[in-house]
Amino acid sequence: MKQKKTGISAEKQEQWILQGKYVILAVLVGICVGIVDTIFGRGLLAISDFRGQYYRYLLPILPVAGLAIAWMYQRFSSLSLKGMTLVFEVGQKKREEIPLALVPLVMIGTWITHLFGGSAGREGVAVQIGATLSHETGRRLHIKETKPVMLITGMAAGFGGLFQTPLAAVFFAMEVGVSGYVEYDALLPALIASYTASMTSHLLGLEKFAVDVQEIWQIGNIKNVVILVILGLAFGLTGRCFSVLLQKTKKLAGDKISNPLVRIGCLAIPLAIVLMVLHSARYSGLGTNLITASFTGDTIYRYDWILKLLLTIATLAIGFQGGEVTPLFSIGASLGVALGSAFGISPVICASLGYAAVFGSATNTVIAPILIGLEVFGSQNAIPLVVVCLLAYMVNGNHSIYGAQVKALCSFEEK
Repeated sequence: MKQKKTGISAEKQEQWILQGKYVILAVLVGICVGIVDTIFGRGLLAISDFRGQYYRYLLPILPVAGLAIAWMYQRFSSLSLKGMTLVFEVGQKKREEIPLALVPLVMIGTWITHLFGGSAGREGVAVQIGATLSHETGRRLHIKETKPVMLITGMAAGFGGLFQTPLAAVFFAMEVGVSGYVEYDALLPALIASYTASMTSHLLGLEKFAVDVQEIWQIGNIKNVVILVILGLAFGLTGRCFSVLLQKTKKLAGDKISNPLVRIGCLAIPLAIVLMVLHSARYSGLGTNLITASFTGDTIYRYDWILKLLLTIATLAIGFQGGEVTPLFSIGASLGVALGSAFGISPVICASLGYAAVFGSATNTVIAPILIGLEVFGSQNAIPLVVVCLLAYMVNGNHSIYGAQVKALCSFEEK
């Protein structure tokens, strides 16, 4: 009996030591990732402002920029082209490590994409940076893990440091690896890392996007309830459309033109022409111009959301670097304005609902979009937000912009 007690005590002691290491590393990772996020984020904002002034001269160079990105990856780390797939493979124990070269490559590749007018996001970069640095730290310190705690911690830090929505970042990192399953063992270190990264980037001058939506959705009548359901379905189908089209277009482009240099060099030519012709590069970059217009009453065209959707898919599918989430925010917000105007409902409220729900549907997550809606827009319309995010998640059909995302049912059946 004494030996058994001693064994249990030793096991518990080992677990407490591991948790202590996680907490200390979470703080260190949060600070480091917050600093890198700030460098990346502020650099990207400066590049976007510069491109906005000189897009006529920069967009024609987009094909050459694409060749530079493809060459850079082939020269220094072709494996890093897998991006988020590498992160998921490490989390699923299919791969031992993420190459450190991914960090500078994905940052520089994304800066080049945005400088020359590609339509792409930034969150994928931050999440990859966080996951790479966190996982590498744990690996070098020989921390024995049976679960991907350090990986989730880094992902949360990356997302939280860039967007400064720490709660949403934590649940995004925990939900996105395995859809339908949350790794609660990572909750504490992910929270610490996310808040630390968020505070670090804020102190270093990276600004948070937030809108104080004062208008309140009146749920007290049947008409508004029906409209709310229609909005949830529309946002969900839009996110599903984005994720399905992105995966299919990537596969089609890769199958038809296997050489990445030829693919990006040739297909970037028509992409640059279209981006230049459509409203003076309105759909280049992150899409923050559409987000701002959605909440300030500036012009939003009824077709803004679909053009941004198609051009972002085209940019990422042919090999340019960047994320998908900020374009998804802009797609959801501009679609919300269009639907709100059509139904006679506050466009600002509808934009805030679309901002969160389209993101949730496309990433196949449900808690993270609800939290990001609350952190960015406040809690005045919490009930409509929960309803549209749940509906969007339900109609998504388990599709995701991340092709390597595992579905919980499949994961459990394998076990």
